[in-house]
Amino acid sequence: MNRLKSTFGSAAYGGDNWSQREADHRDELGAVWAPCRIDSEWRQLRAVLLHAPGDELEAARDDPDTVQMLEALDEGRAREEHARMAETYRRLGIEVHFVEPKYPCAPNQMFCADLFVMTPAGAILARPASTVRAGEERQVARRLADLGIPILRTLTGSATFEGADLVWLDPVTAMIGRGPRTNQAAIDQISNLLAELDVETIAVDMPWGTMHFMGMLRIADRDLAIAWPRRTPHATVRALEERGYRVAFAPFDDEADSWRGINFVTLGPRRTLMVDGLPKIQAWFESLGIECLTTPTDELSKAAGNVGCLTGILQRDTGT
Repeated sequence: MNRLKSTFGSAAYGGDNWSQREADHRDELGAVWAPCRIDSEWRQLRAVLLHAPGDELEAARDDPDTVQMLEALDEGRAREEHARMAETYRRLGIEVHFVEPKYPCAPNQMFCADLFVMTPAGAILARPASTVRAGEERQVARRLADLGIPILRTLTGSATFEGADLVWLDPVTAMIGRGPRTNQAAIDQISNLLAELDVETIAVDMPWGTMHFMGMLRIADRDLAIAWPRRTPHATVRALEERGYRVAFAPFDDEADSWRGINFVTLGPRRTLMVDGLPKIQAWFESLGIECLTTPTDELSKAAGNVGCLTGILQRDTGT
């Protein structure tokens, strides 16, 4: 370098060859960043994030309750079920990504829906409420970065949030369930972020003894929501009806088949991937015009989660 030559006017210092970055962040999704917009729960599913369970399931062998599972799992069978679910997504043309941890992970790592949630502009990283699951979000943060997905917010302070507590009612409205997994501090932080995206946040209280908002409300189409009777908050039902939804109350009761039945993933308008072997609930879904694809999860269910919990949604078609 010629030390006598002035740098004034060079591109490095804003000179004539400087090229100003002027595109809006959202316009760079699919270019600088990976395509990852989400503004609904029902449009065509394009990409998911999964974690293939490994040796971490051994932690449930002696006392599953201490790791928030219902029963000890047959680990080999659980892995087979998870692999079949992943293959079903691939067969449907949905892009499947895996967390692929770089260091030992916690026993519930496979429940990817809890560990982040997507927005119209990128991801919000969760902060799980239980010490058993603390740190799972680190594995997901690394993988999202590897995939080129922007992380818009990492929750801080006393905030706890799990992605299965947030649902998109429409492109400009998100609803969050306040409960054991998601607290007010998190709702405040998420609401502030979504306000920057011109999205309104509605917070509702969840019934005592429930886990996630996902466990009481699923959206199957632009105008059809599936709700748990006498468990779904009044404000939720009213907000859905005000936005043109029919709220169908499923024939659920407090038994395993019911909570497994509502834990489905919407693949596209009135098309779902649900638990295999629930003929009564499947027939009721089909009576609403919902096409039901199924996958076996009898073993995975023992870990207190199912298809919806296991599936982190990365990308759907959007309305824009």
